[in-house]
Amino acid sequence: MNTTRTLVIGAGQAGLALSRFLTHAGHEHVLLERGRLGERWRSERPDSLTLLTPNWLNALPGSRHDDADGFLDRDGFVAYLDRYASSFGAPVLEGRAVTAVERDGRGFRVEATGGAWRAREVVIATGDCDVPALPGLTADVPTGVAQLHASAYRRPEALAPGGVLVVGAGASGQQLARELAQAGRRVVLAVGRHGRLPRRYRGCDVWTWLDRIGYLDTTIDAVADPVAARRQPSIALSGARGGERLDLGVLLDDGVELVGRLVGVDDGRARFADDLEATMADAERRLGRVLARIDARHDAAGAPDPPPALVAPPARTTLDLARAGIGTVIWATGYRRAYPWLRLPALDADGELVQRRGATDVAGLSVLGLRFQHRRSSHFIGRVGRDAEELAARIVARAETRRARPRPTSRDRRLVGSR
Repeated sequence: MNTTRTLVIGAGQAGLALSRFLTHAGHEHVLLERGRLGERWRSERPDSLTLLTPNWLNALPGSRHDDADGFLDRDGFVAYLDRYASSFGAPVLEGRAVTAVERDGRGFRVEATGGAWRAREVVIATGDCDVPALPGLTADVPTGVAQLHASAYRRPEALAPGGVLVVGAGASGQQLARELAQAGRRVVLAVGRHGRLPRRYRGCDVWTWLDRIGYLDTTIDAVADPVAARRQPSIALSGARGGERLDLGVLLDDGVELVGRLVGVDDGRARFADDLEATMADAERRLGRVLARIDARHDAAGAPDPPPALVAPPARTTLDLARAGIGTVIWATGYRRAYPWLRLPALDADGELVQRRGATDVAGLSVLGLRFQHRRSSHFIGRVGRDAEELAARIVARAETRRARPRPTSRDRRLVGSR
């Protein structure tokens, strides 16, 4: 049986950030990673991926990027994670998939590939984008049409021949729709709720403004509806070619056909809600509110230069997949969290971890890297470090408290046993 004080499940950016603080505190710990270090970035992202946040927002604790305003591609970010882990000797064990976590006395027993572990504390750092969220509609798509989640997409030429129906207009959906259209594919994008922002505004990258107006530091306690806040759609931006504009207007210019939300598939015909105009108008209203907050700042230099207003084009409500030549459906429908190996009373009715600032109701069990775990940016690469620092301090303090407690003598044990 292997033993350690703290066992961290996951060696992505969250687990590595925590490991750095624990290492510098001299706290014994180990990270178990199901694949290679940062596995999701290696095997569950498109070949063409470029981070949509600039490098200054992608630096883990104690590190920096040479080009603060640049945008790392997938391979560049994976190499960064490797260097970061090596910089402090992160105790990462690769190829160790966790299969069970349960109580074991005052600590935990963790079953994993390669052997079991006993730990006083366990941290779940598997991230917010854990497993693909697929709708029940997948069962209604004709067998002759290929289907895959956005996490399984690699490149246009790897898809089946023909057109592509992309379901979901978040960052991934819009990025994939554009790449496929530029590769000569017919693309139909089913548009649901989405966020729209300019790549640059008043001379700055939009993330600089979001940081300055306090948007990224909004805490979960400051929002009226925490559940809704955690389900907000991602902002559709692109870091490709040094950061470029990406929105539904750009996709229209690229020849992408926009339709409303996918509501059903019957006898080979996809059905869409007649809501494209309302959905795009909602995104425009939210865009306007954010830009107004930026304009209100005293340091908002330069003239306002909002992106062009978008007008919804006429949109079909049905599409015969065969006649349209659709060979593939890509589900850009986001992710959910799943903990089938967690044998502890830490989940709510929806299977989500019940936590406050990373602490669960199970003593010694913590979580790191969730969306809006504490701040809106808690799951961001370059901001998870703040939650990691707070969590590491709590873990180290508890370990020191346990060490400071006097150990029971043999006489104490006899007295306890005689009661």
